[in-house]
Amino acid sequence: MFSNRISLFLVISICMVTFFSTYDYVKSEEIRVISGIAKVTDGDTIRIDQKKIRFYGIDAPENKQKCSKPWLTISFLSFNKEYLCGEISTNKLKDKINDKFVTCKWKEKDRYKRFIAECFREKTNINAWMVRNGYAVAYIKYSKKFISHENMAKKQKLGLWAGTFEMPWDYRKKN
Repeated sequence: MFSNRISLFLVISICMVTFFSTYDYVKSEEIRVISGIAKVTDGDTIRIDQKKIRFYGIDAPENKQKCSKPWLTISFLSFNKEYLCGEISTNKLKDKINDKFVTCKWKEKDRYKRFIAECFREKTNINAWMVRNGYAVAYIKYSKKFISHENMAKKQKLGLWAGTFEMPWDYRKKN
């Protein structure tokens, strides 16, 4: 009887040690939700209730970033026009979700303490919508999830893909 109690104690102890040693790992893989009224910061960042949320797997042009697109084409001669593509990206996101109820699913925070998330307005995946319409690009350094959306925007020459631009991560390095 005494040995049964010791065996039971050992089994329970081993289970508790295993549970507590793996708890942080299990907890880090858990998907958490932030929802509320969105305030757009830029083309890939929003705030909900003072929580800063960076869209997972995409990168939008910076607010002061300029891009170029054809303005006038005459026969073989083409004139390009610069425009603030980062500002347009931000404004398109504002039109879509600013001051509207948004749900974001996040797994981790980045080094700036932002929540890295996929966000939804009703059933629309906002991350995918931004890339599919050419207002952001797939951030393949972190995810390949939105490559097909980017390819669709490229093929249809939507948004950024209507002209030429510097990838947002390259622009940030230089500026």
